[in-house]
Amino acid sequence: MSRPVTSTTSTAPSARQVWTRTRGAALVLALVLIGGLVLATVRSTEAHGALDPRSADPTGSRAVAELLKARGVTLTLATTLDEATAATDTGSTLLVTTPDLLTGAQQSTLRRTMTDSVGRTVLLGAGPSSLPTLTPGVTSATSTPVENRDPSCTLSAATRAGSVDLGGERYATAPGTSADSCYPSDGLPSLLRLPGPNSTDTVLLGSPDILYNNRLDQQGNASLALQLLGSRPHLVWYLPSLTDASADASDDDTTGDFLALIPSGWLWGTLQLAIAAVLAAIWRGRRLGPLVTERLPVALRASEATEGRARLYRKANARDRAASVLRTATRTRIAPLLGVPVQDAHSSDRLLPALSARLPETTADPTNLLFGPTPADDATLIRLADQLDALEREVRTS
Repeated sequence: MSRPVTSTTSTAPSARQVWTRTRGAALVLALVLIGGLVLATVRSTEAHGALDPRSADPTGSRAVAELLKARGVTLTLATTLDEATAATDTGSTLLVTTPDLLTGAQQSTLRRTMTDSVGRTVLLGAGPSSLPTLTPGVTSATSTPVENRDPSCTLSAATRAGSVDLGGERYATAPGTSADSCYPSDGLPSLLRLPGPNSTDTVLLGSPDILYNNRLDQQGNASLALQLLGSRPHLVWYLPSLTDASADASDDDTTGDFLALIPSGWLWGTLQLAIAAVLAAIWRGRRLGPLVTERLPVALRASEATEGRARLYRKANARDRAASVLRTATRTRIAPLLGVPVQDAHSSDRLLPALSARLPETTADPTNLLFGPTPADDATLIRLADQLDALEREVRTS
């Protein structure tokens, strides 16, 4: 005699089902990655960062670099502090694009170079982290928006240039400090020139906007940029970098420096993606709608439905849910036999007295069986099911 073949059911989705559900999102992700790689490859040979004299991007500085070369100024691009200090001499202008990115040790080295050279140093957007070392006696105030401002000073380069687009950091000097203060905002200048010994001087620019390609042809931006950077025959254009070997990571917290290198467009893009993800989640959540019951397309045997639900409970380790279902079903079935209305079947105050009157002596505690705690393990759950069956049989036969 052959044994009957018992079919087993599985609630885990198949590989085909998983692929069907996720292929749309996977395709979109693949297209985004491929597009990003193609765009990065195409632009890798021609794109540079902000204030880079090789960059033709709106925030690059190729235009002012070309104008300086046309005026006979030689330009040396330095990406490390060693390159910048080695290229600086008595006839040089040293431009530092992001002095706040330098560590304490680098700032001390740069300060010695500024003091020893008989030239000009231009610091763009120098803030509280670099001013105490590079320009002692100068402090910064709350930054101000970049907008068109008048010189309001007697500095020849500013008076010839006229109004320019300046803002950003504002500077204050200690009492008795000799300085040219130009392009003020609320009484504090966004351009400060500090004369030094001989022909040495230091120029602080609160913002670098006058050097951007997209602003160079506006107002007197080009005039001021060419006068400040073209006063010496040689310009050292220093772009500080976190990859500089002279940077000592133990001196400073480089987390803020790293974030400063991330373009603002990436931050806005990340915010937009987050908003889009939230909206997509809301849309998909509403699309599901409320749960509805529907007739099954085929008839299922009660044993198969019971077995399937039991496997789900076992997979989720839901002994509490399984025990609650068993007890609820038993109370619902025995309540009419005891003369208790079905709506009161789950009230211990109504059901247990009727049960005790019907079965004065039982093999198990009816209170623990019908309203007890969650079984501790599977064996206890199975024993509970057997005891509930036995109790129901006693009620029916009594």
